Amino acid sequence: MFSKVESRKLREDFWISFGKSFPRKWIMYNTKIKDFSFKFYFDKRKAMISLDIEDQNIENRIKYWDKMISLKSILLDEFLPDLIFAEDYVLDNGKEISRIYLEKHNVSIHNKNTWQETMVFLNENMKKFEAFYYEYEDFIKA
Repeated sequence: MFSKVESRKLREDFWISFGKSFPRKWIMYNTKIKDFSFKFYFDKRKAMISLDIEDQNIENRIKYWDKMISLKSILLDEFLPDLIFAEDYVLDNGKEISRIYLEKHNVSIHNKNTWQETMVFLNENMKKFEAFYYEYEDFIKA
């Protein structure tokens, strides 16, 4: 069991190491679409990459979700075949969003022995997700 301080330090060390191992400018929040962002996640049980549509204006959220659904077969066939599409995804804080994501289980930010495989998972899959976004960006934004 780790203290909060030790856990925070491990998280910080992981993300610093990830940035040094895979130096790259990621899109993340810079999609130029409000509340439409790519995210990395890593905790004690899993790692995840996601595209979150968080707009609380339900019409906007539906608009972007529908665009992503119209591209679903391309995204799955040509980029990331194991992505999960969740139109109504509830975050730990109770907020409902739409999320497209891919998870890696049996890894832990508290176990440095799983860091390398997690870094590779995050890097390789987010690169593919971003490549998809760049290819279809104009359609998604329209």
